[in-house]
Amino acid sequence: MKIAQIAPLFESVPPRLYGGTERVVHYLTEELVRQGHKVTLFASGDSITSAELVPCATQALRLDPDVRDSIPHQMLLLDKVRERAGEFDVLHFHVDYLHFPLFRTQAGRTVTTLHGRQDLSDHMPFYAHFPEMPLVSISNAQRAPLPRANFVATVYHGLPLDLHKPTFQPAGGYLAFLGRISPEKRPDRAIEIARAAGLPLKIAAKVDNADEAYFRDTIAPLLDGPGVEFIGEINESEKTAFLGNAAALLFPIDWPEPFGLVMIEAMACGTPVLAFRGGSVAEIIEVGITGRIVESVEEAVQAVPNLLALDRRAIRARFEERFSARRMAGDYLRLYQKMLRKRAASERHLASLAEYAIASAHPRPDTAIQTEPN
Repeated sequence: MKIAQIAPLFESVPPRLYGGTERVVHYLTEELVRQGHKVTLFASGDSITSAELVPCATQALRLDPDVRDSIPHQMLLLDKVRERAGEFDVLHFHVDYLHFPLFRTQAGRTVTTLHGRQDLSDHMPFYAHFPEMPLVSISNAQRAPLPRANFVATVYHGLPLDLHKPTFQPAGGYLAFLGRISPEKRPDRAIEIARAAGLPLKIAAKVDNADEAYFRDTIAPLLDGPGVEFIGEINESEKTAFLGNAAALLFPIDWPEPFGLVMIEAMACGTPVLAFRGGSVAEIIEVGITGRIVESVEEAVQAVPNLLALDRRAIRARFEERFSARRMAGDYLRLYQKMLRKRAASERHLASLAEYAIASAHPRPDTAIQTEPN
């Protein structure tokens, strides 16, 4: 199968540091190539891939000091895809909905995975205007605010099984917070939980420009107290040790989480997850097996002893069963094949209608209606 994967340009594929969407695109692309498909990746020029790379920006936009406005770069990306669209069986977009106006006439060969939150009121009229565009959600909770959107599947993210080696006897004795410093991720809750539970906390997180004031005014003052270490952004190779040596991952979100890649990264390391209920959490965490789900800081503190007693081998086993890149690619391939069958059936139907129209307009002499002479 000939497949185009269209990635955002903000980070490389895979990202050097933080970047969930581009990381998932990388895992999917590599697994599809491994399974023998011809894959073309439209991404930033500093991406690393086994697929054919079509560079659509010199480097990741977030890391390019000369980039002031991302929109021209994204438009160039979409135009490069448009120029080569006819080469592919499937165009798989990961750029939200930027491509809808340009590709709506080719909707039958596109699929769009939505990676962000969808509960914003601005989204609803937009999706209603483009009902022909097939959408994939990354959790069932993500699609709930858009009951009339054209969702054709839910596909959970997956990781390569050899990406993170599990640690069954962690040496760190700390709780971990990994991701992004922002109000919706609630690192302040993580600090409060760790201190109340009497355990050290290590925070490995990036601070976006939009969140610098939140970090400076809300989080930085909390770091001055005991037991909290702020590490900053870490890369993929550093995650295994960081998560593997943690006693548990804290995921104290305060928003409708679309998926939460860090939860399955922790599971891959055998590390249990303590998460606040919201969005996808109840779909990803199996209570009593891979973690605990709570609704308050007090409940979280009380849950810590039982959380730390969970079987790390069982956590890794459930990760392998539910969240491998192979399973993710298989889910997408079944969707691609379904799209191809539907498109082929539609083309056959249109061809038969065309043949009928031609035959009706130009009947053969032997089938023409003969009239009797008067």
